[in-house]
Amino acid sequence: MKKFFLLVSLLFLLSNFGFSQKTEIRGFVYDKVTGEAIQFSNVFFQGTSYGVATDLNGFYSLSKFQPGTYTLTSTFVGYDTVHEVITVKAGDIFNRNMYLTQVALELDEVIINSKKIESQTQVKISKIKISTDDIAKLPTVGATPDLAQYIQVLPGVVTSGDKGGQIYIRGGTPIQNKVILDGMTIYNPFHSLGLFSVFDIDMIKNIDVYAGGFDAEYGDRISAVMDVNSVDGNKTRLAGKIGTSPFSSKLILNGPLKKFKAKEGSSNFIFAARNSYLDKTAPVLYNYADKNGLPYSFNDLYGKVSFNDASGSSIKLFGFSFNDKVDYTGITSYEWGSVGIGTQFLLVPTGSSTIIEGHLSYSNYRIDQLELDNLPRYSLIGGFEGGMKFSYYLGNDLIRYGFDLSGYQTDFRYYNAAGRRIGEPENTTNMAAFFKYKKTLGNFILVPSVRLQYYASLQETSIEPRFGAKYNATEFLRFKLAVGKYTQGLISAFSDRDVVNLFYGFLTAPDDIPNHFDGHEINSRLQKAMHYIIGTEVDIKEHSTINLEGYIKDFYQLTNINRNKIFDDTPDFQDKPEYLRSDFIIERGLAYGVNFHYVFELKPFYIWFVYDLAFVERYDGIITYTPHWDRRHNIQFLFNVSLGKKSPVDLSFRWNYGSSFPFTQTQGFYEYLDFSQGITQDYTATNGDLGILYGDLNGGRLPSYHRLDISLKKKWKINKHNSIEGIISLTNAYDRDNMFYFDRVSNERIDQLPILPSAGVTWSF
Repeated sequence: MKKFFLLVSLLFLLSNFGFSQKTEIRGFVYDKVTGEAIQFSNVFFQGTSYGVATDLNGFYSLSKFQPGTYTLTSTFVGYDTVHEVITVKAGDIFNRNMYLTQVALELDEVIINSKKIESQTQVKISKIKISTDDIAKLPTVGATPDLAQYIQVLPGVVTSGDKGGQIYIRGGTPIQNKVILDGMTIYNPFHSLGLFSVFDIDMIKNIDVYAGGFDAEYGDRISAVMDVNSVDGNKTRLAGKIGTSPFSSKLILNGPLKKFKAKEGSSNFIFAARNSYLDKTAPVLYNYADKNGLPYSFNDLYGKVSFNDASGSSIKLFGFSFNDKVDYTGITSYEWGSVGIGTQFLLVPTGSSTIIEGHLSYSNYRIDQLELDNLPRYSLIGGFEGGMKFSYYLGNDLIRYGFDLSGYQTDFRYYNAAGRRIGEPENTTNMAAFFKYKKTLGNFILVPSVRLQYYASLQETSIEPRFGAKYNATEFLRFKLAVGKYTQGLISAFSDRDVVNLFYGFLTAPDDIPNHFDGHEINSRLQKAMHYIIGTEVDIKEHSTINLEGYIKDFYQLTNINRNKIFDDTPDFQDKPEYLRSDFIIERGLAYGVNFHYVFELKPFYIWFVYDLAFVERYDGIITYTPHWDRRHNIQFLFNVSLGKKSPVDLSFRWNYGSSFPFTQTQGFYEYLDFSQGITQDYTATNGDLGILYGDLNGGRLPSYHRLDISLKKKWKINKHNSIEGIISLTNAYDRDNMFYFDRVSNERIDQLPILPSAGVTWSF
């Protein structure tokens, strides 16, 4: 503990060393009418080559220049150019916001591409930025565009199925992916079918998905990060959206509490509600899809209020409730839900070069499973988290540092096939500090960073150095790399070896793990990984980009539920092997591969192509095996075309091919007798349970997977603010029988979704 705080103190001393008063012009760039921040707009001194691009908040900072009189200029495609003459004295910190006005301009070519600017000024390795416009280009499932469907087309992403499948990113499991909403961790971001997320598309501002190699700002996960930022709502008028389809309906309301005016403060709100009724419509419309009638239902509520100062400072208050229910009558049922409240703030102190961001939140997540044996199965995680970030701009360079603090409780109760209870309640406190320095040296961009993660309940401090770099060889060619160490204390409450499991629970690093693994002593309860990534980006003219990355994720310590436990870990059974009495096992994992990503964007066409070559393996101390999400080849092809100008019709195609998943074959069956009555039990008159003889773990392969989705979308504009949009969608258009798994007991093949036609309508006002 003392070591941790000593290192943190040293980190903050170093971060502030040399932060003396400087000459600086800084501020935000806004849309003059709507008040929305404009990302990656250009801000520069006219007649010079010195300038910067605004960040995700629309913020810019110009420094490292001689005092004098300059014409400050801001430009962005589709907006007019704004000029302002400013005289700056030595040591001045000049706050100046810029307000741009949209112009009625039809461009055949994208002259300034914000994504290209970001690629040239940020390392951006293994990172995909997603907007609502990107999601809208994808064919919808159930005539309902959703983030969960878009994530599945990203490089390095594998989903295990259409019926409750989980998301695996470059070999990492779902628990190893951190999902953040406005600074708050979301523990289960997907609804029952795995086709819908808890984030309504109209609630999203932007999403950053890091498939690996993320810097020290993010911690407590060893595979990937998905950072979601929600919109603040309309700042000038009351607006909204009402939509319905056979899958769900939704309502969005947003508007100003105090209308936005340039150079004045404002406040606004947004409220989103969504409810599914697939459990009611499926027996009528899709009774052929599943013998249980697709018994999935969910509802979402989200609200946010934002208060914005004229200087750019802001504070935001939000809350949510997400709930799911799955009921397989006579078999099993699940219920889970999340609730949370939180706040975010952004401070732009007058006379200071530092920008301050912070968040504080409380959330609770619980899942319950009910089976015929009536044994309690549930998982709970709840608590608070908060943090602050400090950003110091040095021209094109950036110093960012901060800290995170979280405290939560986990409780877990589960019974395995042998009837042995697994689980324990835990209280956990985590503290972390990070330091990141982005340095531009000519054509090089270097981002060294370090994270200090202290797991209080484990009394472990992890020092995690990370490094990213990019070399802009030409205007059109870039090379990049990343390497870093990652740890996490949270583990999954179900076994990674389960192919189908909706019981998505959590617990902290448990006590009951083996003391030794593969002949080595285990002196840490953390899960640990190293990432190694190298790649290149190539711009082909102004309209297309190729991104190629090779990666290695070395999961050199993993914790997993012990499905082979048959003895209690008590003195009576100390003579039994450790792997038969521990609740958890230690494993090693390795994931490596290549991701190829091509994007073409020139109105009216949009093409997205992904090819992944991936390898995943695990070693449990006894055998080396491929986990069930080891998909060797994965192809995603997306095509979108917008036909017409005044009232265009959007036609979208998505085709996905995935090579076979591993599975464990059945060798035979036997009758299992427990002899609960001792040796006097009459086994000749006792009916035993069905026992299964398994083959080698994941020694077989399922058939390959492929599916075509089609959507047709048209918008009718009624007036300036009112429009109606209709969507017709066809999921699995050629009705491919994609195998999900094989029910060993009933000897029945379970397929994934068949052809699913749907239609939806949305009114925007």
